[in-house]
Amino acid sequence: MSKVTNPASSQAAVIARKRRLDMGGMPVVPVGLFLFALVAAAIVMFGSWYTIIAMGKGLEVAEMYGWWVPAGSILLGLVSLIVAQPVIGAFKQCRILSRAAANKDVVAARIARTEARTQCWIALSYALAQLIVILLCQFLLANNYAVAKTFFFVPLIIKTFPLVLSAFWINVKIFLISGVLVLIWGLVVALAMFAPGKAGKPLRYIATVYVDVFRAMPAILVIYLVGFGLPLTGVPILKDFSLITYVVIALTLTVGAYVAEIYRAGIQSIHWSQAAAARSLGLSHMQTLRFVVVPQGVRQIIPPLLNALIALQKDTALVSIVGVTDSFNQSMIIAGNYYNLSAAISVALLFIIISIPQTRFVERMAQRDRARMRATAG
Repeated sequence: MSKVTNPASSQAAVIARKRRLDMGGMPVVPVGLFLFALVAAAIVMFGSWYTIIAMGKGLEVAEMYGWWVPAGSILLGLVSLIVAQPVIGAFKQCRILSRAAANKDVVAARIARTEARTQCWIALSYALAQLIVILLCQFLLANNYAVAKTFFFVPLIIKTFPLVLSAFWINVKIFLISGVLVLIWGLVVALAMFAPGKAGKPLRYIATVYVDVFRAMPAILVIYLVGFGLPLTGVPILKDFSLITYVVIALTLTVGAYVAEIYRAGIQSIHWSQAAAARSLGLSHMQTLRFVVVPQGVRQIIPPLLNALIALQKDTALVSIVGVTDSFNQSMIIAGNYYNLSAAISVALLFIIISIPQTRFVERMAQRDRARMRATAG
């Protein structure tokens, strides 16, 4: 059977649709927002070109001028024009809006107005980001390039980089050894905090006190006490350790307290029914932890564990307090000889190079874990 359409109801629907479209009236061109975006884009483009020219002159004064300077200036100048793209897009949408308004096309006018406002806000966002970069570059150029010469004197960075890199391997060595010990020691302390019954009560108290004390103490203080204190005690074996060994002990004690808390949180996140089911099958307390609770808990705390290791990696720079010639200590020696801090920037770059990939890896693992949990919940 063919469906019979009621002319009255169809006409009412058309009237209702027209009434909805007429609500709010005909959109108008966002002139104020567009002019604001246009002025902001013009200011940051002019500021970018001025800064690029000033940086080229600075490189010429520093006797580092070459073919790559004008080539790089042209490239940076072209990149600075990226803020003009959304402004042009906003202008086009404003013209479309004007034509739609003239034709009484409310739908097209509203779409064009939304797109125009979006492009204007994109232009303002790009302009703000570009302005921040300009201000940072101008800070480097301040006081006749004094800031740039103090922190980013490229000839000195190139000259001293082999020394800094050689010393940096000490930081890497300390991190690798301490990282393994921290993971093991933290798990031992966490398991001690779950010692069962009255027999395990002393262990629980000792583990809790240890975690509270070493989480409250600054790492640099622990390194100082262990690095200078143990040799002064004259205790056999302990007094004969190397400085690197003392540093490894201090970092293990400090970071191990934080890692123990991470382990504890992971173990406590496992529902009590898992342990109850394991015990009902005849597993002992330690077997339940080993085969049921700990494997599941560790799987959930991998991201925070890796974050703790990244923090440990940065804490290796504190070894200079006991006289270990690591990368930071080497940069201080260079700074004392040349009265310049550019070598410290080399140390910062080395830490950044090895830390950022680890940070991205942790984020990726966390995203994958969240996706897995959502898939399981669905």
